[in-house]
Amino acid sequence: MTDDEKLLQQLLEKQKTGGLKPSDRFAIPSQPMPTQDEVERRSNIDEVALGYTETSARLEAMRCLQCKNTPCIEGCPVKIRIKDFVGAIADGNFGEALDIIKANSLLPAVCGRVCPQEVQCQAPCTVGKKFKDVEKGVAVGRLERFVADWDKSGDSIPEVAPATGKKVAVIGSGPGGVVVAADTRRAGHDVTVFEAFHKPGGVLVYGIPEFRLPKAIVQKEIDTLTKMGVDIVCNFVVGRTRTIAELMKEDGFDAVYIGVGAGLPRFMGIEGEHLVGVYSANEYLTRANLMKAYKFGKGADTPIAMSKKVAVLGGGNVAMDSARTAVRLGAEKVYLVYRRSEKEMPARVEEVHHAKEEGIEFCILQNPKRILGNEEGYVTGMECLKYELGEPDDSGRRRPIPIKGSEFTIDVDTVIVAIGNGANPLIGQTTPGLELSKWGNIVVDENCKTSLEGVYAGGDIVLGAATVILAMGQGRVAAAAINEYLTGKA
Repeated sequence: MTDDEKLLQQLLEKQKTGGLKPSDRFAIPSQPMPTQDEVERRSNIDEVALGYTETSARLEAMRCLQCKNTPCIEGCPVKIRIKDFVGAIADGNFGEALDIIKANSLLPAVCGRVCPQEVQCQAPCTVGKKFKDVEKGVAVGRLERFVADWDKSGDSIPEVAPATGKKVAVIGSGPGGVVVAADTRRAGHDVTVFEAFHKPGGVLVYGIPEFRLPKAIVQKEIDTLTKMGVDIVCNFVVGRTRTIAELMKEDGFDAVYIGVGAGLPRFMGIEGEHLVGVYSANEYLTRANLMKAYKFGKGADTPIAMSKKVAVLGGGNVAMDSARTAVRLGAEKVYLVYRRSEKEMPARVEEVHHAKEEGIEFCILQNPKRILGNEEGYVTGMECLKYELGEPDDSGRRRPIPIKGSEFTIDVDTVIVAIGNGANPLIGQTTPGLELSKWGNIVVDENCKTSLEGVYAGGDIVLGAATVILAMGQGRVAAAAINEYLTGKA
């Protein structure tokens, strides 16, 4: 019997005799997440985090104080009953825990892996506050992942109500679109999901690498929609193949949900961004993930740079994904160039930690001034400036200020720009009467309704760059509004 198994037995005995006091729970150590060896994983795309065992999951769950005021729920965009599902895990009732999660979230295996729990449900955790460290709060996401992975069957298909005769079009098969499709189909409507790419899943398949989110998990959720009777049509670009007006007036759809994400890459507008070897993070990750460029011709013919020295510009999760992908594609040196300090980085702490383990060099308080190239038009280097931090800007982070005369050059053959995305203008350009913000995002009310009758929207196309769980939260709101709207039309 391992030390962890002995501790679990002791705690279970104590629970039988008199229950666990807060002091007993505080004494249980945080359970670390097992990971692949940091050297071995540089040369494969397998998932880095390996998941909890039953023993470590129960121990972590026993750290929960079962607070009556449940502050963790307030941090969850879809309001999962966190105290209840964590308590069920502590008692060894894993099936019950999964049922509790699925009452509010359709994608526990996904959210348990990619949601930023440290700034959502884990941030207000009483245990974390006790230790003055959010990372020592109860690991809600890791527990959510555990019960989702524990369910090996995947045979539970949500019940579908009798047919209503109404038709719903869902544009985009990302996390928000999946939620809307499931919730409106459960209400008995005919649902068709239109996806621009050749494979459904949205950002879950083209943006998030396999080593962070295995694609088999996403496919399992898509398969569930198909089993529910949802039609999924790929290679269908709404705004080009058909417009929203044509879907509603000619194809008979009674309601439309727009969940196309924010897929228009932002660039820096500096000299040399036209050179061969400069990628947007969107393109780089799509080639590597969705189009399987990592196979180098063994089953995939997608071209991608065979880089030796790579600079990734940005400090968010997409920048980390790009840098860590470059390592796996064989780069000898990968620099992550970020104009603020590490403290201001929006990326998850776990992703930063994994990136450092994998040998990525963090070049903080630096930013490119121009990208250098040779006569053939290929990237050969990058001229950078050093920065210092000034007063906070509108984002609440300290403003980076360039240091005059601090220019220096680094040798690189590839530059990946990961500084964010804007709204793709296609939907707005082809949908008269659709109200947009000055940034090109779709304007919606509290029910995710747009300015057009029967048309709803959510996720990044509304919020700008957001998280999977926020897109799911808006999808849940939009689906409820669509169901109510279609009931009123009967």
